[in-house]
Amino acid sequence: SSGINAEWPLRPGVNPNDIEIDGWDISSMNLADAMERACVLDYSLQKQLRGYMEKMVPRPSIYCPDFIAANQGERADNVLSGTKQNMMEQIRNDIRDFKEKKNLDKVIVLWTANTERFCDVKEGLNMSAEELLNSIQNNEEEVSPSTIFAVASILEGCTYINGSPQNTFVPGVVQLAEMEGVYIAGDDFKSGQTKYKSVLVDFLVGAGIKPTSIVSYNHLGNNDGKNLSAPKQFRSKEISKSNVVDDMVESNKILYSDGKKPDHCVVIKYVPYVQDSKRAMDEYISEIFMHGTNTIVCHNTCEDSLLASPLIIDLVILAELCERITVKLDGEPEGRRFTSILSLLSYLLKAPLVPEGSPVVNALFRQRACIENMLRACIGLPPVNHMLLEHKIGAPVQQGLSMTTQPQLLKKSNPVSSAHRTHAKSPSQ
Repeated sequence: SSGINAEWPLRPGVNPNDIEIDGWDISSMNLADAMERACVLDYSLQKQLRGYMEKMVPRPSIYCPDFIAANQGERADNVLSGTKQNMMEQIRNDIRDFKEKKNLDKVIVLWTANTERFCDVKEGLNMSAEELLNSIQNNEEEVSPSTIFAVASILEGCTYINGSPQNTFVPGVVQLAEMEGVYIAGDDFKSGQTKYKSVLVDFLVGAGIKPTSIVSYNHLGNNDGKNLSAPKQFRSKEISKSNVVDDMVESNKILYSDGKKPDHCVVIKYVPYVQDSKRAMDEYISEIFMHGTNTIVCHNTCEDSLLASPLIIDLVILAELCERITVKLDGEPEGRRFTSILSLLSYLLKAPLVPEGSPVVNALFRQRACIENMLRACIGLPPVNHMLLEHKIGAPVQQGLSMTTQPQLLKKSNPVSSAHRTHAKSPSQ
């Protein structure tokens, strides 16, 4: 009805069993030995998987010591040499080699590696695609490994998803993706504490309860925690974890009429003994009626890698599906693809990357509803809503409905039932 022609042919999503896996790592350890070192899977399961995993050896990767913690140096025995231009070309060759040898239809690249420190964003370095490509050519120090991978993927026509919190998508990367018509998505896999936080804060703000202080503490003992023990790498994670409440606060101008956001503190500590079993403890203090306070304290034990791994599969399947969707508007001969920034994937990512001018949505159920309604549209179904008006007024399901206001119900001369009066006094309902 709004000029959109719903001609959206949809094939089923990719079967996860059909996905081929390859990758890069600064450690040369085969995946069976890496699995044993990580201490994530039960030993009996490791024994069953070893025959498959030991055949998988990572390709050499990009190692720039300044971008990750110094404690990662002991693993770095599988690294590319040469200039950043040389390394980018090698990544492109690796993508082509993988696609050719496995006879693949397409390749999707995900950054699942260590959190980097933030890189500089400035004129002459990475504010445009041309500047960024020149900076790589000139071997500029402030071009991060994750950005080099992003550029290589885009130039090979491969969707690139950033699963860590650093600012990989500098303006030059975004512009390059738009120029090449390639998809990018990020940032930072959303699996444990942050997913819980996005649900709880959305509930509190929606219920008229005003969060004023949010303190989140984590300790973990895997290599992610070891890398995050360095201040610059922690700062990248702190930013992505802190921003998750912003749009929910901004959605209620009555509670936050002064525009002041809640005090929000995030702490991460490295405790080797707990390994991959991350502990997350949160305290939420909120203002309630008559200057009262409400405090919620929660403890969450997150199996970090086992929560994140399914997100990788979901991101690949959804990103591949998005590559096949077009929307045809009335009067336009060709269908439109999504813009290069796949904000549709925000449900699975902590700090959603969105197109310029688009609102950032962090509320988890709104993010999920976006995916669900998009998939429904692809098969010609209307979007889901929870009004269920036909049931509330007792109308036949097939009968068309039209709504009109009836101001006369508010006049004293027209007595109404208590239910009507209650409704008339509560426009927020």
